[in-house]
Amino acid sequence: MGQSEAAPDGVNRSKPSWASRLATLNPWSHEKKRPPRPGSGIEARPIIRRLVWARRLCQAAFLALFCFLIFESGFRGSFAATDEPVRLALPVEGFLMADPLVALLTLLSTHTIYRGLLWALGVLALTLIFGRVFCGWICPFGTLHHFFAWVFPSRYGKGNRRVAQNKTHPVRQRVKHYILCGLLAAAVAGSTIGGLFDPICFATRAISLVVLPATQYATNAGAELARGTNIGIAQRVADALADFLAATVWQANQFYFHETWLIAVLFVAALFLNRFIPRFWCRVLCPLGALLGLTSRFALFGIEKTHDNCTDCDRCLRHCQGADSPQGGVKWRQDECHMCLNCEAACPEDVIKFRFLPNYLSRQGAPDTQRRTALASAAAGAALIPVLRAADGLDVNTNERLIRPPGSVAERELLERCIRCGQCMKVCPNNAVQPALFEAGLEGLWTPLLIPRIGYCEHSCVLCGDVCPTGAIAKITEAQKLGIDQAPISIGTAFINRGRCLPWAMATPCIVCEEFCPTSPKAIWVEAVEAPRRAAEPAEAEGDPPRATIAVGRPYVDPARCIGCGACEKMCPVQDEPAIAITSVGETRSATNVILLERGSYN
Repeated sequence: MGQSEAAPDGVNRSKPSWASRLATLNPWSHEKKRPPRPGSGIEARPIIRRLVWARRLCQAAFLALFCFLIFESGFRGSFAATDEPVRLALPVEGFLMADPLVALLTLLSTHTIYRGLLWALGVLALTLIFGRVFCGWICPFGTLHHFFAWVFPSRYGKGNRRVAQNKTHPVRQRVKHYILCGLLAAAVAGSTIGGLFDPICFATRAISLVVLPATQYATNAGAELARGTNIGIAQRVADALADFLAATVWQANQFYFHETWLIAVLFVAALFLNRFIPRFWCRVLCPLGALLGLTSRFALFGIEKTHDNCTDCDRCLRHCQGADSPQGGVKWRQDECHMCLNCEAACPEDVIKFRFLPNYLSRQGAPDTQRRTALASAAAGAALIPVLRAADGLDVNTNERLIRPPGSVAERELLERCIRCGQCMKVCPNNAVQPALFEAGLEGLWTPLLIPRIGYCEHSCVLCGDVCPTGAIAKITEAQKLGIDQAPISIGTAFINRGRCLPWAMATPCIVCEEFCPTSPKAIWVEAVEAPRRAAEPAEAEGDPPRATIAVGRPYVDPARCIGCGACEKMCPVQDEPAIAITSVGETRSATNVILLERGSYN
């Protein structure tokens, strides 16, 4: 029971108990809620508080669904176990297909909308009705920022500092609109480089290529330590956990991804900035949020404020997620509001109300941007593409080790479509598809390439094209890839370095490349020869002459049959630089990157 004390007017009032104080804590802001004033009307609005909790549950559910689909994008079966086409059971690219920014970028760069990207119209329709509910209720990357801002509160997360941080800062809010202008102009110039900044692509890429492999590595190391303790229960728990995670979260083998340190640094930095500004990415950098903010200008649902009754308590500002000015005396920024409903739930005077077709006299719908800066951003985005292509020689020289996955479209069209989401890399069963660093120039950052030394392309696998949401890798069939009733799809050609090949250079028997060549007939064939030795070996039997030679099989490549899968390079026993390597020459997707002798140019 609370203790009683005499107030100045002589009326005894009791102090609230610790239980009642704890009950007023806001779990998202670490601040105490002030009890409602009698007659304020807040007691009559329990539906708003329920909606706030419904929004939190929605955020958690969509984040869990997002992670589940990423887990399901890993192939854990066997291509030898069935003759049926191998496909994933779920649409693991669903969030990417519903991304309006991805749809708009590919529309501007290719003048078409690829298949499932029409789902993005549903998100736009939702925005036209309710405003930026995608940002506040659905977006998994926004939920990650919200969660980390709650777990690691901002250094400015209390009292007047928090209020100041949640006020509208025009300079901060303009940045994402300028980024959006630059990315859209770059798409018009023919490149979807905007996928580097799209939040769904960002989250998919970071979780698939950094978080999961690193967690798998750490978990496997911990399991090995547990197995080495000779403690029975620890060993059983470690084995059970490893089996469960291998069956549900990651592939059976540890995956490694090429040069992902930059992805990791940017992901950690984006989350760390919440320590300074709550939901920094959403408020300052997110181009998808800027696009949805422009669309929300026409939303039917919004805030209606009664400025005259506001007491300037700033509780709405303390709990605001979007820095959209819900306080009295200023216009509400509809393009910045995440529809979190926190302001109405926190208002003790019943001043703020969310409703359909509100009085728009108290709102500002247009973004606060400067026209000249927006035009300069668009000009910079459009100029960036020819500058990058001139510097990297897209139309002049081709990086011989830039081997694209099977089904990839021509290089220029690939750069028009690829959003750098990393889905094709995550789904590759042999860990062969990797994110490019500078192999395709700066414009091709994190686009897919095949590195045979890490993994080879499975002969009958077409999963990379199956999960690609934009058609940068076409949805080919096994028959098309294998060349049934047509020419097979080639991603390159193998070349033998005779100076490093064991049978050619060292008179050492080796037919590994020929054994692992998957084509039929094999693209690698061997010629049996007697190679000379430096010194004659003793005779095998008494009376036989000493042996001065040894039988070896020297490999040759038939370029007409080689598809560039990389199995020979992956399995080559010469560990540092392989004696056989794949280059991109002869790839099906290019009409110019061919072996000239095949075109008869020597005549």
